[in-house]
Amino acid sequence: MSQTHAALSEERRALIEQIRALPSQLDELVGDLSAYELFTPFLAGEWTVAQNLHHLADTHMQHFVRLKLTLVEDQPSFPPFQQELWATHGDAADVPVELSLWILRGLHPRIAAAYERIGEADWRRTGLHPTRGEMSLDNQLRLTAGHGPLHLEQIAKTLAAGRK
Repeated sequence: MSQTHAALSEERRALIEQIRALPSQLDELVGDLSAYELFTPFLAGEWTVAQNLHHLADTHMQHFVRLKLTLVEDQPSFPPFQQELWATHGDAADVPVELSLWILRGLHPRIAAAYERIGEADWRRTGLHPTRGEMSLDNQLRLTAGHGPLHLEQIAKTLAAGRK
């Protein structure tokens, strides 16, 4: 077994598979939605389905950059990311969601492949998050893997509210 594969515990493998699965889960959930379902704010104070999808693309691009910075720099500082402002910026209101889905379809296999190729010594590398402090690659992996399911639930909740 190679050093890279030896570094992948069952937990890491499961989290990587969760990352790899998100684009197809999103396609299944939102693939047949109308513009009305995508862009209508069905829940007060919550994002639309489209805003959730654009947010996932925005955030996971940030996660990928943080991963790469951690792998190639010594304890890099991650740039701040004001996700609420990004999610409510004009482009998140009416840009076709397919653009963000394309990003996620291409990005998630890259994220998964990057994590699969980390050797045991590199798993100890860390970066500095502006609000979370020092983050290991395991922390980053858990954060990225757990973020998608949260938004799958949010999208499902939003759609359920729209169908009442």
